[in-house]
Amino acid sequence: MSISTQTKLDMLRAMLLARQFEETLTELCRQPGKIHGMMILATGQEAVGAGVCAALSPEDVILTNHRSHHHLLARGADPKALMAEIFGRRTGCNKGKSGTLHLAVPEVNALCTTTIVGGGFPIATGLGFAQQYQKQEAVTVCFFGDGATSEGSFHEALNLAGLWRLPVIFVCENNGYAAAQSYAEHTPVESLAARADAYGMPGECVDGNDAPSVLEATRRARERALAGDGPTLIECMTYRWRGHGETDPQHYQPAEEIAAWKARCPIARLSGSLRTSGELSDAELEDLRASAAAIVTEAVRFAEESPWPEPEEALDDVWAE
Repeated sequence: MSISTQTKLDMLRAMLLARQFEETLTELCRQPGKIHGMMILATGQEAVGAGVCAALSPEDVILTNHRSHHHLLARGADPKALMAEIFGRRTGCNKGKSGTLHLAVPEVNALCTTTIVGGGFPIATGLGFAQQYQKQEAVTVCFFGDGATSEGSFHEALNLAGLWRLPVIFVCENNGYAAAQSYAEHTPVESLAARADAYGMPGECVDGNDAPSVLEATRRARERALAGDGPTLIECMTYRWRGHGETDPQHYQPAEEIAAWKARCPIARLSGSLRTSGELSDAELEDLRASAAAIVTEAVRFAEESPWPEPEEALDDVWAE
C-alpha cells in the first residue's frame, strides 16, 4: 500500500511537534525550580512514534514507557494538557498527579505510561486478550526500549501472546542503550527481532529513523493481527541524542557516535525526501516548523498560568465510586 502525501506530511508534522516539545523541555529543565522531577526525553527517535501511530485507527490502544512524549503527541494528545501535566498543574491530562513519567491520555486510547522497565508487556497482553475476547476490530501497541527485552516480563508476555495469537504489536525502540549500558553490554544477540521466532510470531527489523518504513511495518503487523494471525515484534533501529535523563552527562556515549546519528536525523530525512519529490516546498517546511513552535509556546503559557492541585484532591480518582 502506498503512503499518501498527506500521511507523510502528518508524520512530519508530528515529528516536528515532538522535537520542539522536547527541545523546549530541555531548556525548561535548565531553569532552577521550573519543572520538578526527572525528565527523560526521546529526542532523535521521533520517527518511531509518528510512523507507528500513523498506521493505527482511533480504536487501537497504545501503551508506552518513560520516553512517551513523541508517542502521545503523534497519537493526538493535547500538547497543552501534556505540558500542564509535566508542570504538575491541575489542568494537566492527569490533574497534575502523574508528571512526565506516568502520563495517561485515555481519550486517544493511550492508556498507560509506565517507568517500570518491562511493565507494559503484561498489560498489553491483557488488553490484547480483551480485544480478542470481545471480537474488537482493534489492536494493542506496546512501545519499549531494547533494555526491557532482558526482563522476564518480555518473554512471558510474548510467549502468551504468541500462544493465544493475540492482536498485539510489540514495538522495540532500539536506541542503542539501556540507561547507561550499550546494547553489546546487555544483550548477547545481534538482533532483537530474531527473538520473535521463539514465540511463534514474525519479527521485523526496520530503520527506526525512517518514518515511512516504520509505518509500513506497522501496517503489515496490524493487518496480520486483525486477520487473527497473532502478534508481531518490530525492532526499530534508532538512537537517543540525549542522555538517559536530563541530568545525565552522557560520558558513556562517544561524541562521534552521537554526531553520526544526528547526521541521520529522522526529521531531516523525511522532510528532505518530501522536498526532493516536490511534495513539500521550503516555505511550507518553515510554516510547519513555525506552527510547531507556536503550539509549544502556547502549551508552556497554558501550563505556567494553570493552578496547582489542592492538597485535598490527592485522593481523588484513586478509587472507583
